Amino acid sequence: MPTTNRPLHRLGFLTIGLFDPAAPRAGHEATLELIELGERLGYDSAWLRHRHLQHGISSPVAVLAAASQRTSRIELGTAVTPLGWENPLRLAEDLATVDVLSGGRLNPGVSIGPPMHYDEVKAALYPDTADAEDFSYERVLRLVRLLQGERASSFSGTQGIETFSERVEPHSPGLADRLWYGAASMRSVVWAAEHGLNLLTSSVVKAEDSDDFDETQLAQIHAFRAHHPAGEAARVSQGLVVVPTDSATREQRARYEAYAASRLPRTREPQGPARMMFAPDLVGTSEQIAERLEANPAFREVDEVAFALPFTFERDDYVQIVTDVAEHLAPALGWAPGS
Repeated sequence: MPTTNRPLHRLGFLTIGLFDPAAPRAGHEATLELIELGERLGYDSAWLRHRHLQHGISSPVAVLAAASQRTSRIELGTAVTPLGWENPLRLAEDLATVDVLSGGRLNPGVSIGPPMHYDEVKAALYPDTADAEDFSYERVLRLVRLLQGERASSFSGTQGIETFSERVEPHSPGLADRLWYGAASMRSVVWAAEHGLNLLTSSVVKAEDSDDFDETQLAQIHAFRAHHPAGEAARVSQGLVVVPTDSATREQRARYEAYAASRLPRTREPQGPARMMFAPDLVGTSEQIAERLEANPAFREVDEVAFALPFTFERDDYVQIVTDVAEHLAPALGWAPGS
C-alpha cells in the first residue's frame, strides 16, 4: 500500500516526569508546569508515562487530575498504563472521575502483559492471586466494558440512606472511545484495530517480518487501518523522540547530541529475545528534523504525534524542547494551534 502525506494536525508531547526521591514534590510540580506551558503554546495533548517503583510518575491519573484543574483545553493522556498493575474496575472509576473533572479531555493509553520484574513484585502486588491473574487482552476488554457502562454489580438501589449503582460511577460518556492501545507487535496492532481502539505507536516496535524499523512501523499502521471499523479514519499517534536545538545553548546541544549518540547502537539491530527495535533519536534544528520526518514513510501516514521527551534531561531542557517543537518544528510539519 502506498504511503500518503498527512499534514500534522494534532501535536502532543510525552514525559516520564522524573523527580528526586529525596524531594519528590518539585519534580511533580515541574511536570504540571510543563503541561501548563504546553497549553499556552497551543499543544493539543500532553501525555504521561507510567513508571512503577522508579523515580518517575507512578500515578499518572492522579497527576492528570491535578493538571485538569490547572488547564482548560489541552487533552491529557497516559502512554501507557500497564494494566497488569491495575484492577480494571478501580481504574475505570479513577479514569471516569478525572475525565469528568477535565471536561472530557482524558485519553487513557493502556497495554497488557505481566508487570515488569513480576517474580520480584508479585508478593506485594497480588499476594493471594499472583498465579491466577489474567494479563491477557481480556483485561483491556474488561476496562472498555466498564467505561462503557456495563453492569459491574448485581445490586443497585437504596439500602438505608445510601443509593447504589450497578455501573461504574461517575459514568463519563465517550471516554471509552478515547481509549488508546500501546502496541509493539503486529498481533497487538490487529487486535486493537478489531476492537475499535486507537493506536499509540512509539519509538519501539517488534521485529517480525523485517529488521527495518520504519518498514515495520509502516506495515503496522497499514494493518491497523485495514482491520479497524473506521478504516483510513482510524486514529494513530506516533511517538518518536525529537530534540530540536533551535534555541538551545551550546552546552545543551552538546549534551543532546551525546545522549542520542549513546543510544544509537541499540537502533542498528533487533534487541534481546523479543527482538525489539528502537528508532534513532532525532536531534538537530527544526529544519533538519522536519526533513527527516518528512522522509519517514510511517510519519507521513499519521496526522497526530506525541513526541517523547528524553528520560534524563533537566527542567530547563524540557522547556526549551517543547517550546522549539511548538514554535519551529511543528509549524514546519504543517501544524498550527487549533488546526
